[in-house]
Amino acid sequence: MNTTDFTKLVQSRLGVFADGQPGDTTLSALDKMLPAKEQAKENSEPVIAFTGEKVDERSERVISTLHPRLHDKTRQLVQSAARNGIKIKVISGLRTYDEQNSLYAQGRSSSGKVVTNARGGYSNHNFGVAFDVGVFSADGSKYLDESPSYKTVGQLGKALGFEWGGDWSSIQDQPHFQLRPAWAKGMKEGEMLAEMRRRKSAGADVF
Repeated sequence: MNTTDFTKLVQSRLGVFADGQPGDTTLSALDKMLPAKEQAKENSEPVIAFTGEKVDERSERVISTLHPRLHDKTRQLVQSAARNGIKIKVISGLRTYDEQNSLYAQGRSSSGKVVTNARGGYSNHNFGVAFDVGVFSADGSKYLDESPSYKTVGQLGKALGFEWGGDWSSIQDQPHFQLRPAWAKGMKEGEMLAEMRRRKSAGADVF
């Protein structure tokens, strides 16, 4: 990998425009990351090494829709599951408000079973900080809607610093993982989502 390509990867990780040129914007983003590292230690969030190593094509398409802060962590979950003999793929990532409302209507005003209690703007998926995985057969050809492996993957995800939908008290969602920003530590879910909606409306980074 040449210097320009590596710089683009770092810029993507930082959430700035990836032009391969380490200008003022990139340097400023790097400066902001320094205190964030100390905050991560305080929050006991695992430090994930930036490797750029990619996973399967389907997962990568979904990962590309997520906030850059989730990219390496999400790949590492896929890799960690594989080391434990479990084949998973990332099957759902960022959703628009309209897509979320359509999903919310399922089992209510449209056919199907209820799969979410969240309307548009009230799901972590709407801000690129949440994703769903699927457990697959060893050769990756068959999706397993139900499997005890989801619980194992849930624990692997929590070890990486993700919140896991399998711990929810209402609708448990074992395929679901989300990453809480450091500023939201100690906040109730509703308070955090309200701040995310405000930031999204203002065109600000949710992290």
